[in-house]
Amino acid sequence: MFIDRAKITVKAGSGGNGMSSFRREKYVPKGGPNGGDGGRGANVVLIGDANLNTLVDFRYKRIFKADHGGNGQSSNMHGRGAEDLLIKVPPGTLIKDEATGQILGDVTETGQRVVVAKGGRGGRGNARFVNSVHRAPTFAELGEPGEERSLMLELKLLADVGLLGYPSVGKSSILSMVSAAKPEIAAYHFTTLSPVLGVVSIAEGQNFVLADIPGLIEGAHEGVGLGHDFLRHIERTKVLIHVLDVSGIEGRDPIEDFHKINNELTLYNEKLFKRPQIIAANKMDLPEAQENYQRVAAYMTGLGHEIYPVSAATGDGLTALMQRAAQLLAEYVEEPEEIAEAKVYEAKATEDYSIRRDDDGAFVVEGAGIEKLVAMTRFNDEEGLRRFQAIWRRLEIDEALRERGIQEGDTVRIRDMEFEFKP
Repeated sequence: MFIDRAKITVKAGSGGNGMSSFRREKYVPKGGPNGGDGGRGANVVLIGDANLNTLVDFRYKRIFKADHGGNGQSSNMHGRGAEDLLIKVPPGTLIKDEATGQILGDVTETGQRVVVAKGGRGGRGNARFVNSVHRAPTFAELGEPGEERSLMLELKLLADVGLLGYPSVGKSSILSMVSAAKPEIAAYHFTTLSPVLGVVSIAEGQNFVLADIPGLIEGAHEGVGLGHDFLRHIERTKVLIHVLDVSGIEGRDPIEDFHKINNELTLYNEKLFKRPQIIAANKMDLPEAQENYQRVAAYMTGLGHEIYPVSAATGDGLTALMQRAAQLLAEYVEEPEEIAEAKVYEAKATEDYSIRRDDDGAFVVEGAGIEKLVAMTRFNDEEGLRRFQAIWRRLEIDEALRERGIQEGDTVRIRDMEFEFKP
């Protein structure tokens, strides 16, 4: 089963908790704090694996959780960092954040790694908070929560040459004749419902991957039929073989078919239309094709396209067609990437925050820094609570809440913690 789209949820490991402890040994009075730090939580990493060619495994498992870091121990012993969670995906997988649509990575090679969720850092033990004023701190931090996000995975086949054309023009038959691939072939439209790959060997050490892209129809660029699903797989091909049924026995004109398909390519992605494209005039074993060929060949030559008369039924002409495709592939020059306008990103203080009203009237304080502080504070520890209050005052959150109209007794919410506001 060929699956080329999947949605998964990933959660990186949280950092381990810091330890609050003091040195207690015989003959060592007033031993100082010696609580160790927690270990870092595991990242979630997607890694390319050439043994995979679909995303079918993600139909059965869609939630992936990485391990948490180990907790800190006494005697300044730090917790163990967790090993990254590796998720195997086939080369050609595009990774997007579902919430924002941001592209997080593009796995194109075996062994390539993309970190999609970062593990939280370990909480600091009480030994890390010793200073000249505070010689015996009792508080320690909790571990930072790991990132969690939903991902959309899209597989775009990594084929060198793509066969395209209307349904039933003979693409699958050509692939089966020139490679060991065995696509389904029958006398009706849309036999091929998913892309099929085959390896074409021209000579010893010279081969390329050929993809049978399912038939396109008018309106494919707007998603008509399975247009977007099919067009996506053409994007990575370097050379296109446009297969035409020159016999016209389906009642369509091959020249009109040619323009309709290329119009779909242009509307979907103009770069596709500019790829090297050669014409395979198929079904030359039929009398109708013999009659039509001269007209079609003269027209295509006038447009500057090479045309090769072939018969998928008998195999005639396919060797020359594949040799020419291999030659164009060897001459192919990678298209330069469009350089977007340079953007300057300024470091953003982690102390930035915003305040909004929730539907229930609560004042919600949001921001990476304040949310991390709440997640890593032990509120049942008196010193930890005092430290939180000191940072709260330094950030002037009380003043900001008053400007938003907060009153005594109103609820303040940060992450999953709620506070009652008191001036």
